[in-house]
Amino acid sequence: MDIIVIGAGIAGITTAYSLHTAGHRVCVIERQTTVAQKASFGHGGVILPTPFDTWFGPELSFSSWPAWLGGESTRVRFSKNLRNCSWTRRFFKQPSSEQCLARYARLKPLIDLSSLTLAEIETRHAFEFEQRTGILHLFRHASELKRIAPALLFLKQHEHPYQLLNAEECYQAEPSIPLQPPLAGGILLPDDRSANCPLFAKQLKQVLEEAGVRFLLGRKVARIDPALARVELEPPHHHSASALSSLPNQTFESMTADAIVLTAGTGSLPLLAQAGVRLPLQLMQLHTIIAPIAYEERAPHLTLIDTVQHITMARFNNRLRVAGGIVGPRLKQAQFNLNHTLRQQTLNKVAHAVHNWLPGITKLSTGSYWDGQKLLSPDGLPIVGATAHPRLWVNLAHGPVGWALTCGAAKALADQLTGQACELDADTLMALSPTRFER
Repeated sequence: MDIIVIGAGIAGITTAYSLHTAGHRVCVIERQTTVAQKASFGHGGVILPTPFDTWFGPELSFSSWPAWLGGESTRVRFSKNLRNCSWTRRFFKQPSSEQCLARYARLKPLIDLSSLTLAEIETRHAFEFEQRTGILHLFRHASELKRIAPALLFLKQHEHPYQLLNAEECYQAEPSIPLQPPLAGGILLPDDRSANCPLFAKQLKQVLEEAGVRFLLGRKVARIDPALARVELEPPHHHSASALSSLPNQTFESMTADAIVLTAGTGSLPLLAQAGVRLPLQLMQLHTIIAPIAYEERAPHLTLIDTVQHITMARFNNRLRVAGGIVGPRLKQAQFNLNHTLRQQTLNKVAHAVHNWLPGITKLSTGSYWDGQKLLSPDGLPIVGATAHPRLWVNLAHGPVGWALTCGAAKALADQLTGQACELDADTLMALSPTRFER
């Protein structure tokens, strides 16, 4: 089959890889001049989610938001339009700890498939993308550790290696942590990994190009026709809506295929609207600081996570990547920059986390500051599969934690699109399907 993949972030690249591996002819269209430049670029680095992560763990359940809504790193704003109100009602259903873990359990088959798929890619191509083993979740207060007890039980039941550490053991495991302010303890996941998401995507793109996959970079999709699986591209270098409106219709480049897969993150929203596909998605704003390490001897060797404040601190060679600060802007304002003051306040709070957990280790003054947007579904699960249009597919909303989820999601999508037996069970496929919100 001829398949067009729209979007060359980590979801688009892994989707193209799985479709090509399944024997399809693939063309990837990306409005940026290279791959993994938007949300994939600012990813914190954690490869796969765990029950402690933002959208699943009991400590971080949606019902706990009132306690940390004004926290050190996170600000949330919801618009008042009806679509967002619907999303907000779904989001704040106040799930119990058991419900949160049940949600994570529903995702676990995809996590397992993603782990296997990523391992196959690493083995086949011998990639090196700044992988680092060992993730330490840190807690300041004993009450925070107490609330994660259900998640620890879940890890034990599923034989996921972990170590419950007291404060002294945390300092021994990661000497870069300062003694003050004091710790209550931490959870060490010795086998979990972090890695450089955009570097992985670029290496995979090179493999795909050498295998004959076509990339159209710096090209924006103007319209799609899902019934005909047709895509119309804007002329190169025309980004102004007023300038575009003055161009004759024949300047649009038209492409047809057997199927279209949308993997463009927030850029998928207008194309979905054109197709009449309504998904209850919310835009979430992510902030990242990438700073050089000033003192090698004091740099962390583990990836550190402030679990309550949702701050990830991952070391990539001689750089530290600190990710956090989530904001929900209004959907209608998605194409505009955030209020500068709010953006700066949020970035300052992310920087404060570095001073709090790793003081003096990085040169923040010479670091680069990044912000971008990701899509989030109301149940925290990705949206993968065919839409109501049988020739229009989506692979979206993988959340702010666990970029390698896209590997398993791409494999599942390719199996379904090809008509092959999928390694995910029917219940999991339904839990990820775009049609699940119609019930």
